[in-house]
Amino acid sequence: MGFDRSQSATYLAGQLARVFSRSLQKRAVVLGFSPGQFPVLLELWQEDGLTQKQLLDKLEVEQATLANTLARMERDGLIARAPHPRDKRAQIISLTDLGRSLEANALEAAAEADSALFAGFRTFERELMMEYMRLIIGNSRKA
Repeated sequence: MGFDRSQSATYLAGQLARVFSRSLQKRAVVLGFSPGQFPVLLELWQEDGLTQKQLLDKLEVEQATLANTLARMERDGLIARAPHPRDKRAQIISLTDLGRSLEANALEAAAEADSALFAGFRTFERELMMEYMRLIIGNSRKA
């Protein structure tokens, strides 16, 4: 009796994350950002001028992962860093004009990716799936 991946929520969740990421990747690459940068962009579109620590707290990713993502975003001209006015150790991370200009198209690309993956779902099924995903994410924060 072997391990049945089709019955493992952990395995399926990993597959699901990859599928959603690939779906966004197809659309994002033309716009000039990657799926890994999308969460940072979302936070900065909502509140520009955050520190790396604030982004870490909001995104719940590893420090090294965020540092690498920010370095690539800076290289690609999506963000700029400036010294924090009161904390010598911190930097303020702000969107550049290019980073700001991506918002509408990036949000549209994400919506298209979602729509493609939810094709064939009825509205209540999609809403239920989204609610289940939020519950699972909430549970993972307690575990």
